[in-house]
Amino acid sequence: MSEQSVAGLEREQLPQTMKAAIMTEPGAIVLQELPIPSIGDREVLVKVMAVGICGSDLHYYEHGRIGRFIVEKPLILGHECAGMIAAVGNKVSSVTVGTRVAIEPGTTCGHCSACKEGRYNLCLDVSFLATPPIDGAFVQYLAVREDMVFPIPDQLSYEEAALNEPFSVGIHAARRSKLQPGDTVAIMGMGPVGLMAVAAAKAFGAAQIVVSDMEEIRLEAALKMGATHAIHAKNENPASVVKTLTGGKGVDVAWETAGNPHALRSALYSLRRGGKLAIVGLPPQDETPLSITFIADNEIDLYGIFRYANTYPSGLSFLSSESIDASFLITDRYPLAKTQEALERAIHNKSGSLKVVVYPNE
Repeated sequence: MSEQSVAGLEREQLPQTMKAAIMTEPGAIVLQELPIPSIGDREVLVKVMAVGICGSDLHYYEHGRIGRFIVEKPLILGHECAGMIAAVGNKVSSVTVGTRVAIEPGTTCGHCSACKEGRYNLCLDVSFLATPPIDGAFVQYLAVREDMVFPIPDQLSYEEAALNEPFSVGIHAARRSKLQPGDTVAIMGMGPVGLMAVAAAKAFGAAQIVVSDMEEIRLEAALKMGATHAIHAKNENPASVVKTLTGGKGVDVAWETAGNPHALRSALYSLRRGGKLAIVGLPPQDETPLSITFIADNEIDLYGIFRYANTYPSGLSFLSSESIDASFLITDRYPLAKTQEALERAIHNKSGSLKVVVYPNE
């Protein structure tokens, strides 16, 4: 399914209704017809062209909850998205009809202390696509606040621009853990977020990027993304291999991106004295045992990573540069009518599958 060029639509030419893939209950997606969203003065209407499937979509689809976020009514999933401006509000000035845009999925209040400090990802009054009770992007049209859309460079496709969402997580992890050019990095877990984290580590100038995962296809993809060493976690102890690769010292920075307690401990024990650990993945349980003695004795800095902030412009710039080619990660493509098949494909992660993308308007 190739990306198609779509001409800009004037407001009066828009249809009255649109198709939406709605999760009526965990494990069940139904295609329904809904009214086209209305927009305010400072909002835009986006014709959604590509939506990547994220791990959180799969958690909601399978289990109906992630931590304190519980699906209590029908919900539209999907938040890694990009599209084309189909209509603009009366006071919108930054984009026009026909502009191709990536959508940042979290709209915050802009007034609280977190927002004013520039850490708006910590805003408590946030509307984040596909996080209950907010509907997501498995729709043909989406109303978005003007400041949450970012023009896509000409050389990027819609589907590549949608990857800016998981890529932003890696950028945020790099900034939070103070990754410096020339640093050594270990990344545990090569799902879509982990793979884009490799790209982020490369973009920030890491000299050595060691990754681990249980699946060969993901390790191969990580090497293509810029990893220098790949460890098969089924066959080797990641922390031991990292220590060997660094002459017994350990890495400067480690990121856990799998949401797996074993991977988290591997990331911790991969660090040098005075190293930094960023916890990106969320494990299924709230509490995970870690060695406080190791953390204290080695003065390990711990960084929690919650989404991202102020990453979208730089992320799109990085992705459009010649140094990063993430297009090969997109291995599975589905129309909106087959959203349930797309989710099942992503869950079962069959051989050859890396990133699953849904195209609502094809």
